[in-house]
Amino acid sequence: MSRLRGQVEPLAALAALFAVCVGLSTYAVVLADTGGPTDRDLAEPTLAAVHDDVTVRGVVHPARLDRTRGDGPVGARLNVSLATGDRRWAVGPVVAAHGDRASRTVSVRLGPGRVRAGNLRVVVWR
Repeated sequence: MSRLRGQVEPLAALAALFAVCVGLSTYAVVLADTGGPTDRDLAEPTLAAVHDDVTVRGVVHPARLDRTRGDGPVGARLNVSLATGDRRWAVGPVVAAHGDRASRTVSVRLGPGRVRAGNLRVVVWR
């Protein structure tokens, strides 16, 4: 038997490896782009819209939570909750276990001159 059997030039091996990697990468990108929007795409933009509706000069007002009822995507259900310390406010149906969630730390107005750190959270599901 020859000792050279089964050997390939290094440049040819690198070219073949490059072609396989490009092919797999292209397949992965095309496959990822074929699906429509998923539930994971809903919470962050909804949280931004909710935050805009309940915030006045950078401070969230709990009394404005009712304004968020129409902020969810069409055909989706939305629950908005605000919590600070031992106080909690919520708008919307009971949260589903499978919903897409997003939250952010906010300043919450509890009264004239009383502002505390809190958490604004949205859950969106279909």
